[in-house]
Formats: sequence, structure tokens, C-alpha cells
Amino acid sequence: MTLRQDDSSTSVLTTTDPRDGSTIASYPVASSDEVRRTVEVAREAAEWWAGIGFAGRRRVLTAFKAAIARDAKALATTIARETGKPEGDALLEVMLTVGHLDWAAKNAEHVLKRRKVKAGLVNYNQHATLGYVPYGVVGVIGPWNYPFYTPMGSISYALAAGNAIVFKPSELTPGTAVWVAEKWREACDRPVLQVITGDRGTGADLVRAGVDKIAFTGSTASAKKVMAACAETLTPLVAECGGKDALIVAADADLEAAADFIAFGALGNAGQTCVGVERVYVERRVRDALVDKVVDRAKRIVVTGDKPTYGPMTLATQTDVVAAHVDDALARGGKAVFGGPESIADRTVSPIVLVDVPEDSEAVQRETFGPTVVINAVADLDEAVARANATDYGLGAAVFTKDSKKGERIAAQLRAGVVTINSVLGFAAIGALPFGGVKGSGFGRIHGADGLREFSVPKSIARQTRKAALNLLTLERSARDMHMVERMIPMLHGKAK
Repeated sequence: MTLRQDDSSTSVLTTTDPRDGSTIASYPVASSDEVRRTVEVAREAAEWWAGIGFAGRRRVLTAFKAAIARDAKALATTIARETGKPEGDALLEVMLTVGHLDWAAKNAEHVLKRRKVKAGLVNYNQHATLGYVPYGVVGVIGPWNYPFYTPMGSISYALAAGNAIVFKPSELTPGTAVWVAEKWREACDRPVLQVITGDRGTGADLVRAGVDKIAFTGSTASAKKVMAACAETLTPLVAECGGKDALIVAADADLEAAADFIAFGALGNAGQTCVGVERVYVERRVRDALVDKVVDRAKRIVVTGDKPTYGPMTLATQTDVVAAHVDDALARGGKAVFGGPESIADRTVSPIVLVDVPEDSEAVQRETFGPTVVINAVADLDEAVARANATDYGLGAAVFTKDSKKGERIAAQLRAGVVTINSVLGFAAIGALPFGGVKGSGFGRIHGADGLREFSVPKSIARQTRKAALNLLTLERSARDMHMVERMIPMLHGKAK
């Protein structure tokens, strides 16, 4: 992506294909005033969108989903051009995403509709209900590595909850967002979903444009800046940040399956997956066997030609991060059993498998976001858990073992928002499962019932149905009523049960 000025002095950004550097398209960089006006338009649309109710929204969202699905191949082509990933990977991204859109549309009413809750014995004269109402306008700031799946995780659930959306995509992948907005217009003639294109400044303008909530995906450092801007107006934020996901392999694990998933999680999408696999901790007695199997799979990966296993780095400067982490790991005594510094050639990075890397190295402590993996041996699973938890991140994790009880025990000990047992990314297609991180990986959730509630405000209503036996909600309480209160407190709550 390059930023330049055209003849009319209007800022535009031009996208390029990471695979060959060819120009794709140019898009305007929205000004602060344009961003603000877009939010104002969204606010009017939000009133209509909330007003049509769950059934009305479901009809529109189902039509939206169908419009996307009918043209899925074209969307995959757009994603592939902007990110550099193979079209097959992009098509998988589309499939996973429309599945979540479908789940959100069909389950929003069940999760969010107003329902009766128990008022309690003392409050027998109150009819209590709880429902969820939309925020209004949600600003979504999306990433470039999964430019459809990740932002739509917020957009789908926020729309289903009754909010209007202003979506600011990454400056590397605006075409994907514009394509989605066009499909929205096929399904709905109201500007409930709008896209603004631009750079980081545009995202900052969106945060300050009067939206009611922000959904952000990006680095932890960037999330802190967004959070600081949100704090100026007390705008709530859901943030999905980086990860340094660990995978634990027990001695009793199926090593063939583990190696398959390690290769997929660490090297797929050129390692540009925040919930992929960056660290592996394996019990020492099976370490060599596992390393051999992972290396065997790395050898079969093709990064050049017409049908590469994965594409180049979408963000050109990310190769510098990969190189720095690999160099640091080797300088500190780690070993490259496959690949190494020579694997990094411009934007194309061949697989790199590192072993015996010190735990305080950059390759272990910081997000690499490239096709590398660190495999370190541990004495036992307790040590594996301790090492897995010893970073600032907590997005995802995985454990491989044939013992289901052991797997559940290890999963419970891992400090991560999502844990998979005997797979990697197995949760990604499950609409009912919420997704998000802990620690430096962010907070809040998308997907599932929690994702629908994330973009809703709980609204409680208590309706008095009859006169209370004790008239306590008055400035003129009687001595009799207060005497009854004095007796009731120990009667109702004095027993420790």
C-alpha cells in the first residue's frame, strides 16, 4: 500500500498485490468530517434497524449471507489479491465467516429477547424482566490478515443485536470491505452497514466520531492507543489483540496428528494468524520424534510457483520482525533444525523450525507473526503449562494427549481465551463458542451468545403489580414495618447455607 496525493489534493491509498507488486485499486482516505457524517447517517439507520425487530433483522441478514455465498469465489479472489494468500485459503475464510453470520442471525432473538427473571420472595409484588438493547452505532476497525473473517466476527453479531456499523478496514485490504458493503446494498437499501477507507488516522477519527462502541482487532500496542482515545469519551471497547499461542504435546499424544496441526497452525497463512501456533512444549522423551515429523512436513511446503502452500507476507515490514526474532533466538543459543535466516527472501519466508530457544528470547516472548515455530522440550506437563502461561499474551492454546481427562485438566490450567484439545483452530467454525483473549491479548468477546451480548446493553425492568406487605419505599416508614425488617434479615440470611 502506498499513500499519495492525487491532482485534486484528495488523499487516496493504492493497494498492491503482495505476490507481484501489481496495482489493484485506489481508495479515498476519508477525512474527519466525512467519518463524522458517516456516523451520523449510521445513527439514523440504526433507529430503523433496531425498530424492525429480531425477525426483520434475521430476514435481511439471511439475504445478506445468501448474496455473499452466491458470489463467494469472487470474494475469495479479492481477499487473495489483497493479502497474497492462496485462493483456497481465502475461500475457506469465506466459508467460516458466513457460518458465523448464519448463527448470529438465527440465534439473536433467543439470546437477547426480553425474559422474566425471578424477583425473590421479598419482592413478590414486582414483575422483573431482563432484555438486551443495541448500543446504536458500532465502529469496527479490522485487520489485514483475515480481512473478512475477523471483522465480520464483530459485524455479524453487532448487526444481529440491532446495531448499525461503520467499518474501517486495514489500509492493506480495503477492497474486501468495499465488496462486502456492495453485497449489503443488494440485501438492504438502508445504510446500516457502511465502509470508510483510509489509514490509521481514519481509524482514530472513527473512534472520536461519536460511535457508541468500538470493536478493534490489531496489535496490543495499537489497542492501547485506541483504548486511550476511547477513554476520552468513555466509549466502550472490545479488543482482540496479538497472541503467542502455545501448543503442548504430551508423551502419549498422537505425534503424527500433532505434527500435522503444528505445521498448519504455525505455517498456514504464512504464520500470519494471531491464534495460530508460535510455541510448542513437548515432553522430552518424544521431543526428537515430534521435531522430525514437523520438519518432514515443513520440507513439503512450497512457497514459490503457481500453487504455493502459502503466500508472501502481506505486510512487507513484517519480514523484519521475523528476521529479528530468528536472529535473536540463534544468538541466544537456539538452533534452527529447518530453515534459518536464509529462509527470509524479501516478502517470501520459507518455513523455519527452531529448537532449544531460551524462554526470555524475542521468539518466545513476542508475537512473530511469520512462518516460524519454536519447539522446546520440557520435563513434564506441569513445566509445559508454566512456560505456556509465562508470556504477556493469552489468546489461544492447544494440548495434545490421548488421555481426555488429562487434556481437560491441562486446558483448565492454561491462561487463554480459547483452548483446543487434539486440534488447532477447531473452535473457529463453532458459532456458539465465544472468542477473545486475556492479558495482553485483549478483552471482550465476539461469536456465540457472549458475542451477541457484547454488542448489547442489558436493560432491566421491574414493574410493581400490587401493594407490598411492607411499605419500605417511602420516607415515612412505620415502626411496625421496620420491626419486621429487623426480624426478617437474620431469618432470611442468618444461616450460612
